[in-house]
Amino acid sequence: MEKLEQFGVVPVDYAGLHSLFSDYRSPRNKIANLEQAGKIIRLKRGMYVVSPKVSRQLLSVELIANHIYGPSYVSMESALRYYGLIPEQVYTIRSMTPNRSKRFKNEIGDFEYITVNDAYYSIGIKLQKVENKYTFQIASPEKALCDMITSTKQLRIQSVKALQTYLEEDLRFEIPALDTMDADIIKECINTGKKKQVLKLLLKLLES
Repeated sequence: MEKLEQFGVVPVDYAGLHSLFSDYRSPRNKIANLEQAGKIIRLKRGMYVVSPKVSRQLLSVELIANHIYGPSYVSMESALRYYGLIPEQVYTIRSMTPNRSKRFKNEIGDFEYITVNDAYYSIGIKLQKVENKYTFQIASPEKALCDMITSTKQLRIQSVKALQTYLEEDLRFEIPALDTMDADIIKECINTGKKKQVLKLLLKLLES
């Protein structure tokens, strides 16, 4: 399937596939047959990714998350796990978006998108390049932590000690990593985001 290989691991929309097979009598049937044969995987209506069996490349859930719904960046546990800051496997890929909250399930996984305001959204986003093949948007470690604090429901933290316990015991977060974090990103999140008091505790922990 040399035609499909050109897409690599980058998701492709229906129009892109239709154009690729425009020389077929029925491009629509061709696309349906490819999906049925497991050569392409449907991510949502009108969007696909080439199967690793065809591309011979590992899929990137972070890249897929960016494409399924946007603008968005991968964050929370998904970003912390990507950086190796928490040990647990992550089964829901969480992203932040300035748009409406959404959730998508497909063969690759469970993708959740959480709404944040525009000013807060734009802080601390990294463009991660992988092997010069593709890039995706992901929260910096600082922003991912801020997102965990501001967007985890029923999280009640009222002291630096309680915050440290949450990081160490609930998230099993690599505490020494705090020493290398950028306090300015957290300050920007305090100015624009929710749960300002808890974010101030994070800043205190960072600076202690």
